[in-house]
Amino acid sequence: MLRTVTATRYVTPLREGGSLPAIVEADDFGTYVLKFRGAGQGRKALVAELVAGEISRHLGLLVPEIVLVDLDPNMGRAEPDPEIQDLLKASFGLNLALDYLPASLGFDPLVNPPDSKLASRILWFDALVQNVDRTPRNTNLLVWHEKLWLIDHGAALYFHHNWPGADGPALEAIAQRPFAAAHDHVLLPFAGEIEKADADLAPKLTPEVLHGILALIPDEWLAEERGFESTGEVRAAYLTYLTTRLREPRVWARALRQGTTGQPRG
Repeated sequence: MLRTVTATRYVTPLREGGSLPAIVEADDFGTYVLKFRGAGQGRKALVAELVAGEISRHLGLLVPEIVLVDLDPNMGRAEPDPEIQDLLKASFGLNLALDYLPASLGFDPLVNPPDSKLASRILWFDALVQNVDRTPRNTNLLVWHEKLWLIDHGAALYFHHNWPGADGPALEAIAQRPFAAAHDHVLLPFAGEIEKADADLAPKLTPEVLHGILALIPDEWLAEERGFESTGEVRAAYLTYLTTRLREPRVWARALRQGTTGQPRG
């Protein structure tokens, strides 16, 4: 189960992204990077953040702890910025946050080149969840205590912004698509062991594991989804997508091995 905390103080906005996340303090005395359900991509970005983040963690990749955050919209009364006031008011209820990593540094592949095994595993994971937001311009990787941490997965699972509904065959067709953003992935030049990553990681994500991860999504983030009659149907659709994507033969993983040159990479 994910922990649920209550935000007690809005510290400062993080203006690097368009969704205007913020550093907040909570009633457990922790400090978190809060992602708002009232931001541009809404609750679906929170679903992607949670599902992708917990899949990554299950694969042994480092992700800051994910928590659910109860937000009182009155917290914004003292905030002078009207944009932030509106965002807080639109985000009452359950939001999502990641543990704040103090003194972490942005990843620079020239300064901290990753080893081939780690780079291959991260690229494979991003291809699985279709995370398009790990580029040289915006790596969404942090170096903390000399280790590489993955952050910001709200752009993953982007198919759910245009659901085909609960139509199984349509979902399965979408799930077979290759990872088109691979050519722009910041770790592609280092990922020489894709075949081994595929062999090692895919068996870890059994339907039971994925079902457990999807069960963590709050019902209110899935409610009233167009094309579905219940939140259970929405969870089942996510499970269909992911299990289909993991089913042999994984054409998208084979395409990763060819990289951008047409030559096998591992």
